[in-house]
Amino acid sequence: MNKDVQEYHDALVGDDRAIADVLFEAICNGLPKAEYKIWHRHPVWFLDGNPVAGYSKLKNCMRLLFWSGQSFDEPGLHPEGSFKAAEARYIHPADIDTKDLKRWIKKSAAIQWDYKNIVKRKGALERLL
Repeated sequence: MNKDVQEYHDALVGDDRAIADVLFEAICNGLPKAEYKIWHRHPVWFLDGNPVAGYSKLKNCMRLLFWSGQSFDEPGLHPEGSFKAAEARYIHPADIDTKDLKRWIKKSAAIQWDYKNIVKRKGALERLL
């Protein structure tokens, strides 16, 4: 874990920290070729500069976000925002279904929309894979 992500985790307490630890390990294992860093104040994984997965602390939960998640066709993910992102929210570590999580992470590598070039394309997203 790099220093910035470690500091992010160190600032979390209790169940939030435990959830973040599970998500970190699962995403790193599922996306071994991805680069990760703190982006917009939370951990995000990138494939070829394109954001694919990340998590963040919200007021009452931890949110797992997949930038192209609406295209995964998964009932456990819920639309987030006005583009293609989808999320799952967790209050307790036991809320995490590890089978679902592994499947979603695998889909995050296989199904991507080009967020890296969204500004260049004036808000238009194109499917990459």
